[in-house]
Amino acid sequence: MTDKKATGTLFNKQNYMWMAIGGVVMAIGLLLMAGGKSDDPKVFDYNQVYSKTRITVAPILLMIGLMIEVYAIMRKPKASEK
Repeated sequence: MTDKKATGTLFNKQNYMWMAIGGVVMAIGLLLMAGGKSDDPKVFDYNQVYSKTRITVAPILLMIGLMIEVYAIMRKPKASEK
């Protein structure tokens, strides 16, 4: 029989804080990407659908949010934080 050490929780307060920040950044990216509804469904507004915000800024924010989430999950708590 082997003795196992109790390690406690997997994440600490800092990990959850970074996860929340990543979630907020991704939510902002999704909100910026949404929309583009035209008043007249028969009219296609190229500038509204393919705006710089929807095509460039929103996907960059989503990628940054995902990187923050990966950092939050992989982050190892320091001994003084426990």
